[in-house]
Amino acid sequence: MSKVMAVNAGSSSLKFKLFQMPEEKVLTDGVVERIGMDDAIFTIRVNGEKISHVEPIKDHQQAVDMLLKALVDYKIVERLDEIDAVGHRVLHGGEKYSDSAVVTPEVAQDILDMKDLGPLHMPANYIGYKAFANALPNAKHVTVYDTAFHLTMKPETFLYPIPLEYYEKYKARKYGFHGTSHKYVSECFAQLEGKKPEEVNVITCHLGNGASLAAVQGGKCINTSMGFTPLAGIMMGARSGDIDPSLVEYLMEKTGLSGKEMINILNKKSGLLGISGVSSDARDVDKAFNEGNPRAILARKMYAQRVAGYIGSYFVQLGHVDGIVFTAGLGENDPAVRSEICALLTEALGVHIDEELNKTIRGKTCKISTPESKIAVWVIPTNEELVIARDTCRLLGLH
Repeated sequence: MSKVMAVNAGSSSLKFKLFQMPEEKVLTDGVVERIGMDDAIFTIRVNGEKISHVEPIKDHQQAVDMLLKALVDYKIVERLDEIDAVGHRVLHGGEKYSDSAVVTPEVAQDILDMKDLGPLHMPANYIGYKAFANALPNAKHVTVYDTAFHLTMKPETFLYPIPLEYYEKYKARKYGFHGTSHKYVSECFAQLEGKKPEEVNVITCHLGNGASLAAVQGGKCINTSMGFTPLAGIMMGARSGDIDPSLVEYLMEKTGLSGKEMINILNKKSGLLGISGVSSDARDVDKAFNEGNPRAILARKMYAQRVAGYIGSYFVQLGHVDGIVFTAGLGENDPAVRSEICALLTEALGVHIDEELNKTIRGKTCKISTPESKIAVWVIPTNEELVIARDTCRLLGLH
């Protein structure tokens, strides 16, 4: 038996989940939020109960030290050296990492060297790794890349139709993200349908505040909606998704905003927030929708149309589709959004869902399509931390 910590370090947060492997038993999980502020929030689950407190946490090292102290204080582990390994979610592996990797000095340095590919996330990913490496010197470490699952895309899919030298010199291409989630739910779908991953074609819809779709053919990604950055693809909580690039220059001239300011607006003030004027949180938009707010109604219609459009294009690329999977915050917990998306697929793709069943499904695995549906539709909760723990054990030979 091994104890493996799965870690996701953000710029001001640290999510964690401690597994006992290979049983995949969760010993604890939690999050440190608002790192760097005087009112940071530390939350940990002890015997099924969440315990939270607010205090100043100046940096990730302090957050990690606090987490490890809590593991011993709450007797989740007796000694810190019981933790055999730590798996770290890393946003970007570029073209170099098509699989997770055991951390070496080179692997660690690559996180820093690739920071231009993910300037918001990569420095935090590195800081999180260093904090755990310092606190647990005897543990082994593995990096698990958000982009790795998508590196099976072919050049005709991942290249942009811009001068080829920009790819050759600067690696400007589609990378895609949420890879651990798309990998996990596509494999779960095959298992639930009694087949092997290489036997099915599935479109996975990771619909959270950040959102992406993937076309998975025989267990391998052949297309995904996010691009060089997570800004591309469908509209999201606060991100615009795909727009005409010339619109950016036009709006800069009209508003006097800089390019950096416009990209910030496309990342943080657009999507559901920008259209609804209510919130980037789909739950708030749902409430406004149900109250008859016309902008919220418009936002929901736009969202469903864009998701359905990507599903349609992936259907063409895949040739045939065995399943559509909804996962992540909206995908797992928003029956109305699932219903609206599937309604747009009924006539063209023969998708039919059980509307009464769909209304009852929140956060649990369930097939919501009817027997007459030409494509199976599933809700499958994602578990990115479990993918991290499994990859960590696989690469380190832990059991």
